[in-house]
Amino acid sequence: MTFKQIIRTAETHPLTWRLRDDKQPIWFDEYRSKNGYVGAEKALKGMAPDEIVALVKDSGLKGRGGAGFSTGLKWSLMPKDESMNIRYLLCNADEMEPGTYKDRLLMEQLPHQLVEGMLISAFALKAYRGYIFLRGEYIEAAVNLRRAIAEATEAGFLGKNILGTGFDFELIVHTGAGRYICGEETALINSLEGRRANPRSKPPFPASAGAWGKPTCVNNVETLSNVPAILANGVEWYKGISSSDDTGTKMMGFSGRVKNPGVWELPFGTTAREILEDYAGGMRDGLKFKAWQPGGAGTDFLTEQHLDLPMEFASIGKAGSRLGTALAMAVDHEINMVSLVRNLEEFFARESCGWCTPCRDGLPWSVKILRALEQGKGQPGDIETLEQLCRQLGPGKTFCAHAPGAVEPLQSAIKYFRDEFEAGIAPQVFGNTRAIGGIQPNLLKARW
Repeated sequence: MTFKQIIRTAETHPLTWRLRDDKQPIWFDEYRSKNGYVGAEKALKGMAPDEIVALVKDSGLKGRGGAGFSTGLKWSLMPKDESMNIRYLLCNADEMEPGTYKDRLLMEQLPHQLVEGMLISAFALKAYRGYIFLRGEYIEAAVNLRRAIAEATEAGFLGKNILGTGFDFELIVHTGAGRYICGEETALINSLEGRRANPRSKPPFPASAGAWGKPTCVNNVETLSNVPAILANGVEWYKGISSSDDTGTKMMGFSGRVKNPGVWELPFGTTAREILEDYAGGMRDGLKFKAWQPGGAGTDFLTEQHLDLPMEFASIGKAGSRLGTALAMAVDHEINMVSLVRNLEEFFARESCGWCTPCRDGLPWSVKILRALEQGKGQPGDIETLEQLCRQLGPGKTFCAHAPGAVEPLQSAIKYFRDEFEAGIAPQVFGNTRAIGGIQPNLLKARW
């Protein structure tokens, strides 16, 4: 079977057009020969920081880490007070969302693109130091980024008095220790400072009091990697790439038991069915499509009837899920949804920081119930208890978005595949023993 091939050009694929066929990293000389650091030269030599912020805001660039918040608007929240000369730019490269691997490709093969994006962003934010907070398991990415930083420093694009402009910027790669919760920006900041990786209560927000109490902006790898092309080619060009309300392109993909799992740079508005069938090649032989998660493990399941939706923040949101990272996960007909969700909830329960009670206690409780249902030992009321847990762990009930994201696959699996959960309820044999809260004591003892 042949898969649809992408012809990458600088006009249509700003993130990946430089990629080599042999998948080797693009180092400084080659990157420079392919218009590398042109955006940085334009920004530092010919624009004021506020002009860059306005340009990025006008481009419509949204955060590519999952939330989809306006990047330019986020930048504009940094304080304007010139006396606050210590401020930081942090790159969230702690890519630990199950099913997501887009940032890894960008860092391993295009490290200078990220370095240039951070240089421009730091100049716009008046930040003198940047950190790439990298997932510790991404060893090759760490090596390549450090080499790219050394090359850029030697060429005068990092360090003191960059390009003779008087602007100083130091960039440091900081590897994490394998905690999923560090994907949350304030937990990332705590970890960077050497503290326990707990999310912080807000306010204050990082823009006013972030790393070491100083103004801090946190952006995703893919978000920052978009910045050089926007500066080099302009707002109208960037908006013209996509016919969607979401501007530019997005790293999208499919994993699961498909024929050609992978990640591709595609314009917003591409449908999930196009990605699944044309690029991922459809399901493997003998397998039937059953469900999918649009943006990683922490997003609601959708069904086959949703495959024709355009991959956009609003469209996927209206369908009851989230675009997230846009790295979709396909589920086939052989997979039991109770088992799948139990596996996901075990991961989320293990990765909870334990700070707030609903998350710390609620997620393990959901795992216990799901294990019982998986083994056919569920009790009447278990499904309703899971639904109640989903409500209690929803948005606004916890310190961060970990628990709300964790229950999205659970609540949607019950919604679309309730019969599979009901099949896990054990046959009830009622004797003379009085039920406690609707649960037979003998079953209660056997279960807990």
